[in-house]
Amino acid sequence: MDEIKILIADDQTLMRDGLKTILELEDNFKVVGTAKDGEEVLDFCKKDSPNLVLMDIRMPKMDGVKCTKILKSLYPEIVVLILTTFNDVDYIVEALNYGAAGYILKDIEGDELVKAINDACKGSLMLPSSVAKKLVEKLSEKAIIKPKEKNILLDFSEREIEIAKMLSMGFNNRQIASSLFISEGTVKNYISNIYSKLGTSDRTAAAIEIRKIIEA
Repeated sequence: MDEIKILIADDQTLMRDGLKTILELEDNFKVVGTAKDGEEVLDFCKKDSPNLVLMDIRMPKMDGVKCTKILKSLYPEIVVLILTTFNDVDYIVEALNYGAAGYILKDIEGDELVKAINDACKGSLMLPSSVAKKLVEKLSEKAIIKPKEKNILLDFSEREIEIAKMLSMGFNNRQIASSLFISEGTVKNYISNIYSKLGTSDRTAAAIEIRKIIEA
């Protein structure tokens, strides 16, 4: 297996050192550096290009979300895997929208972390079921459709509303499928129905219309 060069970004020294120790046990992993904030990540990548960045969300100076946005715009080939906790759900959608390959919990077991990195580098989207479930619940809390409101979402099924909310927040089909534990084909079918009910075939236009309805 090809060597995977990894940069670890976390503001906690103990976390950085612990991850480094675990990852360096793998023959195909090479930890090429560590960083304590987003600015250090960007400075490092100017000199050396890792294959993957393990990116903490909450860091001083520049957090993981902003760093992911800048990093993916400059170096789209670098895989970003977000390190998160249950309390970071609000930031996860933003990071995914900016091109993160997924997220893993900080208390992940060592062998699962190794698998997640290998899978992410192969192009798989990493969405732990425990966090994905909470993420979907959070989305539902943020956009409750009131019965008295006269809007087109009242004609949507419960699943269509769920998918419409995620579409409006920038999730792609693969991310929606992984979060809701359904196939991408099923997601495409639901989105086709959503387009039909909204009278559009454009994803951006649909997302804008859904946001207008939800925020009304």
